[in-house]
Amino acid sequence: MTEIIDEINRLHREVGTRRVEAGEARTVLLRRSYDAEVADVWDAVTSPERIARWFLPVSGEFKVGGRYQLQGQAGGEILQCDEPNLLRVSWLFGPDPGFSEVVVRLTPEGEERTVLELEHVAVVPEEFWGQYGPGATGVGWDMVLLGLGLYLGGSGLSPEQAQEWAMSDEGKASHTRAGELWGAAYAASGADAGAVESTTAATIAFYTGTESPS
Repeated sequence: MTEIIDEINRLHREVGTRRVEAGEARTVLLRRSYDAEVADVWDAVTSPERIARWFLPVSGEFKVGGRYQLQGQAGGEILQCDEPNLLRVSWLFGPDPGFSEVVVRLTPEGEERTVLELEHVAVVPEEFWGQYGPGATGVGWDMVLLGLGLYLGGSGLSPEQAQEWAMSDEGKASHTRAGELWGAAYAASGADAGAVESTTAATIAFYTGTESPS
């Protein structure tokens, strides 16, 4: 338990806004280091065979302009690929996904360590943001980057095992801690204290299985 919470605490989180063609977008940014060389981390986040080991099975045409689909999750277009430092994709889910992009940046930190930065930029319905704030997206990405870290360290979980773990006591405690930290990042962005409190509670309730999104 302590090791997992330490991994979650290690993440740097930021919440912001950005103007895009589709309107005012919300941004969540995560940053952490991995004990692996940049080429290995790049391969782990771009190779379909390896992505399936720590995240989800993925299909598609893996080149700029090609489309991808994660099993039961988001899909989209590969917009930019600068190996081994930057990957940008559209991240679309549902019948009317609107604007949503994910950018992954990798920076070597010495020969055997890599800094990964993930930024999700999306135009989010105000009613959804008002209910959950940044945590709905942020906690999900926390768990993805946690899974990547476990995989790179040689102790990863299969997608099926990860789903079981999410509803275990350890999983719920991890989601709770991640929700609290996204609440702190939201507060640091200048959000109203009442909004921070209510959205943090709603996010934690959703991820621990005591509430379903409306």
